[in-house]
Amino acid sequence: MSLKEQITEDMKAAMRAKDAARLGTIRLLTAAMKQKEVDERIELTDAHVLAIVEKMIKQRKDSITQFEAGGRQDLADIEKAELAVLSAYMPAAMSEAEIQAEVAAAVAATGAAGPQDMGKVMGVLKPKLAGRADMTAVSALVKAALSKA
Repeated sequence: MSLKEQITEDMKAAMRAKDAARLGTIRLLTAAMKQKEVDERIELTDAHVLAIVEKMIKQRKDSITQFEAGGRQDLADIEKAELAVLSAYMPAAMSEAEIQAEVAAAVAATGAAGPQDMGKVMGVLKPKLAGRADMTAVSALVKAALSKA
């Protein structure tokens, strides 16, 4: 079952269970998926759906930070609930050691010599790690590895 079909099934299950919070979040996700399909006139693959989920998770994290800074814990709690629902659709996250091993392998494979080669290394890593690692953390690890080289 594709990720898109899984999300549709989860929406039906949330409707049956009358779980309004979960249903609302899943509807936001399906709306974002439909918007992408209509805008680009394509059928979404699992990679596209993961990219949408990743983007929505990033938005939720940013919102939580902003709401907590503004003293709106009620809104932050709603965003955290949405974040939990969206996180269920992401593949298992990689450990720090696995990410460092991938970074080292990519640096070796591209023959990167310094910080100016960061784009090459990130270009190799992004398809491999998309959805399984926080790319800002990966970027920091690449920068650290290249500054040592």
